[in-house]
Amino acid sequence: MRVLVACEYSGTVRDAFINAGHSAMSCDLLPTDVPGPHYQGDVFDIIGDGWDLMIAHPPCTFLTVAGNKWMKPEFAERFPGRIEAREEAAEFFMRLYAAMIPKVAIENPIGVMSSRFRKPNQVIQPWMFGHGETKATCLWLRGIPSLTPTDVVEGREQRLHRLPPSPDRWKLRSKTFQGIADAMADQWGTANLAPTLWDEK
Repeated sequence: MRVLVACEYSGTVRDAFINAGHSAMSCDLLPTDVPGPHYQGDVFDIIGDGWDLMIAHPPCTFLTVAGNKWMKPEFAERFPGRIEAREEAAEFFMRLYAAMIPKVAIENPIGVMSSRFRKPNQVIQPWMFGHGETKATCLWLRGIPSLTPTDVVEGREQRLHRLPPSPDRWKLRSKTFQGIADAMADQWGTANLAPTLWDEK
């Protein structure tokens, strides 16, 4: 399969698919953290290049429910432009989902797209895939099934939320867990999945 991993600079999901025998490329405005096929630029420059599957991680800063407080009128002067930024983020999300690619997965934290668009197909946690962490992640899927947990573990902690301030804190918190990336490659990398373009189930 030809796989596009949109809005990924870590290379984690990209490399999981490459290791599973697929042709995968990541894309982000940032350079890739590790060597590998990567397009640095606007994902819509390459979104029509004949991909079989796209996994997208659109920025969640203005979509997550954690940011709802700062949308209130009393914060408008302190944080100008946040409402407009949320609209732009929601439009970007929907453009990715509507891409003419047979199989699509959009990943985001719990946020406004559950009401603005529809509820996600599933909510996964790292502890379902071998990591003793809690980090609820929503998946909106088209043409591919929900992920099946591969290694349910104990020790469920919110370590990512307790990371000390640092220039790379946001990167560490946004990186896809390896167990989840491997499950995506193993379960969604099946070439004979039915290419149902507009199936939202």
